[in-house]
Amino acid sequence: MKKDLDVIGELTELDKKHFLHPTSPIQQQQEQGPTFIFTEGKGVYLYDLAGNKVIDGMSSLWNVNIGHGRTELGQAAAEQMSKLAFTSSFATFSNEPAIRLAAKLAEVAPGDLSATFFTSGGSEANDTAYKLARHYWMLKGEPRRKKIISRTKSYHGVSMGATSATGLKPFRDFTNSLAPDFYYTNNLSSQSLRDVIEAEGPETIAAFIAEPIQGAGGVHIAPETYFIEVRKICDEYGILFITDEVITGFGRTGTYFGVEHYGVTPDMMCFAKGVTSGYAPLGGVMLSKDIHQQFIELSTGTLLHGYTYSGHPMGCAVALKNLEILENEQLMNNAKIMGEEMLKGFRSIQRMCQIVGEVRGLGLMGAVEIVKNKSSRERFSTPLAPVIVSEAAKRGLICRSVVFDGQDTIVFAPPLIISNKEIKSLIEILYDSIHAIEQKQLH
Repeated sequence: MKKDLDVIGELTELDKKHFLHPTSPIQQQQEQGPTFIFTEGKGVYLYDLAGNKVIDGMSSLWNVNIGHGRTELGQAAAEQMSKLAFTSSFATFSNEPAIRLAAKLAEVAPGDLSATFFTSGGSEANDTAYKLARHYWMLKGEPRRKKIISRTKSYHGVSMGATSATGLKPFRDFTNSLAPDFYYTNNLSSQSLRDVIEAEGPETIAAFIAEPIQGAGGVHIAPETYFIEVRKICDEYGILFITDEVITGFGRTGTYFGVEHYGVTPDMMCFAKGVTSGYAPLGGVMLSKDIHQQFIELSTGTLLHGYTYSGHPMGCAVALKNLEILENEQLMNNAKIMGEEMLKGFRSIQRMCQIVGEVRGLGLMGAVEIVKNKSSRERFSTPLAPVIVSEAAKRGLICRSVVFDGQDTIVFAPPLIISNKEIKSLIEILYDSIHAIEQKQLH
């Protein structure tokens, strides 16, 4: 036991000195060190050096879709690395896993999305989509079309273009020099999109980008007809429609891709996260058959865009095995069924707890809002979601709080392999955590 404590102490001090954590409170890191030092994952559970076992209610970062500890993916990675760990995809060089993955994605993607540009992750995928959209219009002889419209409460990543497209203002306020030509529309209003287009001039708009279900912004689900309406608006004004499926892709919402719920097909589609279930960094942008063909016909030189790890052989081999597991184990259907059970659990907590307002979800994406008054939806002056998340972590559940734009929300995205028994455990811990904080507030 002493040895374990010594190791924890050593790693904690090294973490404080040398590891600058992404999206983490810097002062908290320095004062307290890491909340968990994880050593193992199995199924929906994570284990840390202190001996704690916790339900990974977020699939870590919305991405461990097939769960932790899947040796099949490790084997796929090892087999590919033993043959060809890496080769460039520049100058038309290629490799079999990248080719087969691109073909597989064309098979499962909605509509006529048929060609893939690979990246290392979601931020790169989004930046690539904006760049390709603008280049497309340059090839078409309309270079004025360079503006990108996104939605409020959206999250598209943290690279420069992706940060600029993100509709959560605190992420944009982190830097004092954003990329130009990004505009924002109300996240739930198609009329708002039309208003922005008319105000800016449709002849200056390159693309509109939207998450089928907003994830990091608070799990917001658009009205039923929203995406049908925005697809029509984009067609009316000749604007490219891009979906950001970085979180919603690969079974998360109960279908292969989130946009399938709405019966529309985008011109471009960004993906990452669940394509490998987080076992290897990989992302990409898919183009429709028409967009791809126009690139072929109109381009006269080199496509001067690419990343060192575009089409990484090992990453693509892991993705192929991951998609095989998703399909063979029918995890998209399990996400649909277990998502309904999770939402039922949220509704039971809503009935029992005075501080729980709206609850919502689609597939294994869900949200629970914390309110001071259910009728008026008045919020507490200091958000309680972070306190509840901290309480849940002590009790064995990892979830996440969203407090941007006046929100006080707890969000969830457990692995798609989760069972009914594990959903019940998640709901029980969540209820106990909310109830404990509620009692402190009421007394």
